[in-house]
Amino acid sequence: MEPTRDGDAVVDLLDVILRDGVILQADVIVTVADVPLVGISLRAAIAGMATMTDYGYFEAWDDEARRRVIPDEDGRTERPSATPDDDHRRER
Repeated sequence: MEPTRDGDAVVDLLDVILRDGVILQADVIVTVADVPLVGISLRAAIAGMATMTDYGYFEAWDDEARRRVIPDEDGRTERPSATPDDDHRRER
């Protein structure tokens, strides 16, 4: 009997992660000779942008991106700036 490999497993996993999301959390303490030197606390949320905005992540980014793409009442869209400071320079 030969082992088989299911190639769809990775695609299914990626689909679930993008659709539902995943939160990874890790706490690491680096020690030398039983003396703690560095503490690292990591937290990452991984999901598709639709899921992230549904849960309230990246709301400001989403609003800004939509403002730049969706035409206003005059039918114009805002041109993206190179840096956030460029927006403030235009307002002055």
